[in-house]
Amino acid sequence: MTDAKTNRNHKASVFTLLFGEKNNLLELYNAIENTNYGSDTDVWITTLEDALFMEQINDISFVIEGKFVVMIEHQSSMNPNMPLRMLLYIARVYEKIVSSDNLYGSKKIIIPNPEFIVLYNGDDECPDKQILKLSDMFSEPLPESLAKLELVVNVYNINKGRNEVFATRSEKLKGYEIFIYLIKEYVKSMDRGSAIKRAIGDCIRQDVLRDFLKEHGSEVHNMLLSGWNWDDAKRVWQEEAREEGHEELFALLDSGVSVAEAKKILRDKTASRTKPRFT
Repeated sequence: MTDAKTNRNHKASVFTLLFGEKNNLLELYNAIENTNYGSDTDVWITTLEDALFMEQINDISFVIEGKFVVMIEHQSSMNPNMPLRMLLYIARVYEKIVSSDNLYGSKKIIIPNPEFIVLYNGDDECPDKQILKLSDMFSEPLPESLAKLELVVNVYNINKGRNEVFATRSEKLKGYEIFIYLIKEYVKSMDRGSAIKRAIGDCIRQDVLRDFLKEHGSEVHNMLLSGWNWDDAKRVWQEEAREEGHEELFALLDSGVSVAEAKKILRDKTASRTKPRFT
């Protein structure tokens, strides 16, 4: 396996821009799992990309020494559907790793063990660690011993002051936490664009993610500003949905479905209800 950098032509987030590079993601993984993989570790980055829309599908996915495939997602809002999302992601990653010809052979294929991690730094209350299970999403919950399919996601709160041991093990993660914290503080008294710009300048002066922000400052500014504008728009749509009694729309948006997808789902439902029935 060979080292590869995240395709910078693809639309990404500040988190993937910072931690999508081999040494930084190893530092992050070491901080979370208390391991000590060095720069000579064999890493294959397997982050999924949508070639048509030039966007990353998941945040970070990589294989360590051919033994572990690690998927790390960063979120600013809680999403109880992460086990199902991770299931869809890992299936596609395994498709990249395994030759389809071998699936029908007589020899057993050995695949790397999966790990699923979510790092949360939103404003809603979240414990230091939360465990989400695919089996909790089943329509008919079963005892753990009877579940035929399981996927476990560890969710860690990385807001400043939470899971502080991670930050002591990773300067990059500590810097990221400080940077996001400053933006949240500054936005209380100024517009978001100005808050982001001030946080970038202050971090550079205080040697927090200095090299990263000096190189990618304008890109980081645009990523964060466009991301927050989307969150604002989503909140407005949700409020309008509540006011108009569109509970189905609100529920779809809250589950992570895009506005266009939500509208299509509702249109299809309406069409099916009004379609003539022939017996």
